[in-house]
Amino acid sequence: MTANAGATVHTFKNWKSIPWIYVEEHVKRLQLRIAKAVREGKNGRVRALQWILTHSYYAKLLAVKRVTENKGKNTPGIDGVVWKTGNEKLDAVERLDRRSYQSKPLRRIYIPKKNGKKRPLSIPVLEDRVWQALYLQALLPVTETTADNNSYGFRPKRQTADAIEQCFHVLCRKQSAKWVLEGDIKACF
Repeated sequence: MTANAGATVHTFKNWKSIPWIYVEEHVKRLQLRIAKAVREGKNGRVRALQWILTHSYYAKLLAVKRVTENKGKNTPGIDGVVWKTGNEKLDAVERLDRRSYQSKPLRRIYIPKKNGKKRPLSIPVLEDRVWQALYLQALLPVTETTADNNSYGFRPKRQTADAIEQCFHVLCRKQSAKWVLEGDIKACF
């Protein structure tokens, strides 16, 4: 047992023995508290809870799990390191310390496009991806609480079908707008 952010938590010796349901519930509880503080306008409380979340052992475990079990898990950064074994993943969790953290350069590759040009792609090292995932856990409750209800792009648990359904509901009435304007901003990105 080790103390972390004011609470007693288990430090696990085996990656496969981690009770992921409990870990996810613990992180989700903290995220719900952050969202509640945002709704109540308690910005100091939000920052304090985000600090607790980003220093939580369970949040670090979940961040490593998400990075090492997604589609890009076998894509190394500039250091060539990929965490495959449970021991490597647990070591990575133990090494996550903000005081000694220094981001690494990105690995740059170019992907060919249909028109013959090449699109640049920057690949961070696994440690940087874990830090991104960890801070995403702390920022997501704020963005989801303050975001527009009819915003569907790049949001969790929202998809194109939801946007189409909303368009149908808005446009199917007699007093609805008769024109729909579409803007293509692809070149901006």
